[in-house]
Amino acid sequence: MLSDQPNLVSHLEKLATQLEGSLQFDRLTRTLYATDASVYREMPLAVAFPKLESDIQKLIHFATEHGTSLIPRTAGTSLAGQCVGNGIVVDVSKHFTKIIEFNQEERWVRVQPGVVRDELNRFLKPHGLFFSPITSTANRAMIGGMVGNNSSGTTSIVYGVTRDKVISLNTILSDGKKVVFGEISQDDFDRKCGQNDLEGQLHRQIFDELNNPEIREEIHAQFPKKSIHRRNTGYAVDELLKAELFEGKERFNFCKLLTGSEGTLAFTTEIKISLDPLPDPVEIVVAAHFESIHESMKSAQVAMKHPATAVELMDKIILDCTKESIEYSKNRYFVEGDPEAILMIEFRGKTLEEAIAKGELLVADLKKANLGFAYPIIEPEKVASAWALRAAGLGLLANIPGDPKAVACIEDTAVDIDDLANYIAEFDQMMEAFNQKPVHYAHAGAGEIHLRPVLDLKTQEGVDDFYKISRASAELVKKYQGSLSGEHGDGRVRAAFIPLMVGEKNYELFRRIKFKWDPKNIFNPGKIVDAAPMNQFLRYEPGMQTPMHDTVIDFTNVGGILRLAEKCNGSGDCRKLLGSGGTMCPSFMATRNEKDTVRGRANTLREFLTLDKKENAFDHPEIKEALDLCLSCKGCTAECPSNVDMSSMKAEFLYQYQKTHGVPLRSKAFAYINELNELGSMVPGIANFFLKNSLTGGLMKSVLGVAPSRNLPEISSISLRKWYKKHYASIPGPAKTIKSLYFFVDEFTNHNDTAIGIKAISLLKKLGYEVKIVDHEESGRSALSKGLLLKAKKHAEGNVRIFEKLIDGNTPLIGLEPSAILSFRDEYPRIVGKEWIESAKKLKFHVKLIDEFLGQEIAAGNIKAESFTDKTQKIKLHGHCHQKALSSLNWTQKILSLPSNYSVETIPSGCCGMAGSFGYEAEHFEVSQQIGELVLFPTLRNTEETTLIAAPGTSCRHQIADGTGRKAQHPVEILWDALAI
Repeated sequence: MLSDQPNLVSHLEKLATQLEGSLQFDRLTRTLYATDASVYREMPLAVAFPKLESDIQKLIHFATEHGTSLIPRTAGTSLAGQCVGNGIVVDVSKHFTKIIEFNQEERWVRVQPGVVRDELNRFLKPHGLFFSPITSTANRAMIGGMVGNNSSGTTSIVYGVTRDKVISLNTILSDGKKVVFGEISQDDFDRKCGQNDLEGQLHRQIFDELNNPEIREEIHAQFPKKSIHRRNTGYAVDELLKAELFEGKERFNFCKLLTGSEGTLAFTTEIKISLDPLPDPVEIVVAAHFESIHESMKSAQVAMKHPATAVELMDKIILDCTKESIEYSKNRYFVEGDPEAILMIEFRGKTLEEAIAKGELLVADLKKANLGFAYPIIEPEKVASAWALRAAGLGLLANIPGDPKAVACIEDTAVDIDDLANYIAEFDQMMEAFNQKPVHYAHAGAGEIHLRPVLDLKTQEGVDDFYKISRASAELVKKYQGSLSGEHGDGRVRAAFIPLMVGEKNYELFRRIKFKWDPKNIFNPGKIVDAAPMNQFLRYEPGMQTPMHDTVIDFTNVGGILRLAEKCNGSGDCRKLLGSGGTMCPSFMATRNEKDTVRGRANTLREFLTLDKKENAFDHPEIKEALDLCLSCKGCTAECPSNVDMSSMKAEFLYQYQKTHGVPLRSKAFAYINELNELGSMVPGIANFFLKNSLTGGLMKSVLGVAPSRNLPEISSISLRKWYKKHYASIPGPAKTIKSLYFFVDEFTNHNDTAIGIKAISLLKKLGYEVKIVDHEESGRSALSKGLLLKAKKHAEGNVRIFEKLIDGNTPLIGLEPSAILSFRDEYPRIVGKEWIESAKKLKFHVKLIDEFLGQEIAAGNIKAESFTDKTQKIKLHGHCHQKALSSLNWTQKILSLPSNYSVETIPSGCCGMAGSFGYEAEHFEVSQQIGELVLFPTLRNTEETTLIAAPGTSCRHQIADGTGRKAQHPVEILWDALAI
């Protein structure tokens, strides 16, 4: 389906041929860009991905000629709807990503708008400098978006806001002319005024307006208090008054106006920003616990009298959300009791002693003022995980069960720090009138608390309260002479209240400025001025019923598969790049396409499953395309703050889609790989000949659509089950058995990695463990990955039935292959029939990856270093995605570090790119290799030959072999070879 404006289709097609970049207007692409991180949705006309400034000039000309608009977009994490509109979305995040020029002596850098803030700081760190504004989205937020919104972040109380850092901006004006704005002298300003073009008009207009005493008086009377440094309401004309032309001593700089203008005045193509020296290296955090929000606000005032570099708040609602997150529950180690609020107060020093001394002085003052009940000091090695807990707040709010959600509409208010406690007290009283207990979090030290009501925007009552609460909040902020927007901007959600906040006269000044800069209203219309009502263009129509879908996987704990997709609030954590660590989302790291994010896939599912009119709601090629590059790595199950489990949704989609379209031959082959290997194992030599022979193997790959350069796994000469029956009894072991365990013979270990299974069983027996093997089903992992859910369900139920009576806390079930054994922990309780659910839930607590089991036995003192060699050995470890998401790589590090002189370095590699069958598939081979080349392959190519490579996953080991020629070993192979008994 093409654009909803068919009269423009031919013009869009012509424009697409004229750009060096690309222009897309298919339904899937437009769906991906119809939302951001706000509650708004509006289908754009098209999406452009410009490569050159000339592309943007052509887009400006097109918008002017055809009466449409341009909506600039970087990471799309805007909470106020800045990136939503019905014109052409211009995504600069794909190509405008260069660091252009850097001057260390003068401490500045010039970048394109698509440079990610954290990526920039990684570049700057070796030079002792950094770009100081830091948002909670800093690992994907881009400098262009930070300029558009005048971002602030946790350290603004020390370093200021983005506006304070912008030196100059290269822009393209609405007439298509390139103009560089920066500091200019009074003489230069006069010369600009003499120009007979749009640039000249802009200078003349601003001088005439701000030279008027009545206008200046109105600005001073109506704008927020000057003591509030986070002030993003409307256009920053008050900042221009500081110029020597008017009331101050600064040189005039239009960048003060453009920063925070949300792309409504000009299109920015390059940004020159000032840098700060890196802060003192040692960072500690005082996590002060409180029994009330009011008490925490009073404490923020105390904290601001100390040399804190950040003062951040989390309330009980946020803290409770973290309990349910796989990833973030690990970071709650410092939480004591059940506080209503925690202030996280950061101090820095040149030494740990200096930083702690600063923190202890604050703790003493808080105790003296009888504020708080616990004050743990988080030391440097754990600070990052503590801040990760705070940063996850936005996404975690989406975990509130049901349709009511914490809505971003009043979350950006800023008041004077001395007014904060009273303002919050009055705000909470106001919210009680709406039967609301709001969520409080964020930047207490800056006088800005992100306050969110919990509303059901699928109901008319919820939409009505959305407006009423926002209006009441605006009136309260005005009473305290605060700023309605502290850092998130006006966008759609606050722009309609700007006349209330700054007065009608100042609002008309804003309109005059907007339409002098942009007379045809092509730049992001409806933001800041002439906004639509804030309760229009929402993601959901009031009164809509959420469609329910009959699924094989049980999604009832989240209200169905559609509600699981709806949990994605657009915060964009899945857009982080490889330097940020973690696994999510590997295909995006390789392609940088919005389609290949968890957010993009969730938005696609939400759009089509909500608006679907087909008999099979899943029968949409757009969903298939969006999910195509999902590797089912499960990174999102742990790293997505909203716990959007895309792996499960993809499995369910494939099952539902294949009900209409049938199961492809290749999918059947992979799903039935165990059965095929069973046949091959009868004559393994012949089977391997056909697999490895270039003629027959090549034909097989061609028929199945397997990448020609892939090496197919060989079938072992003997299966692990047969070996166990023949040889287990003859393996020597100690006289006394420590404990018994059951060994899960997964389908990969049984027929392909038999040698590893033999070493694992032999290792366990030599260490004193009785290893039992029973007849059981295959894991069903291959069937799950290909959407053959009824087959997977049969295997799951069979395994639950077999093992429920055999294993318990004293006799666990352990397995080698993470993707197989961890199915017990992840999918089994959600795919088995109702009669097996409770058994599956109990079972998963007694099923362990072999790394976990050995690590726990080491901790219990049952396995000791003396049993292993004392030779020196270096090991590089690549972790399996499922293990990182559902268990922990720490266990593998622990067991490999047991031999006294073994040193283990974990490669920060995310996904290897193979992901089961994904990397074998011809159409996915290139992306698979791109993912491998991000970190894993280059690291291993630069690793000494004497260093061992450990990889628990069978797919990972094959990817490493194909991509680098290096042999990776399962950790138990390394331990077996290290045995000294």
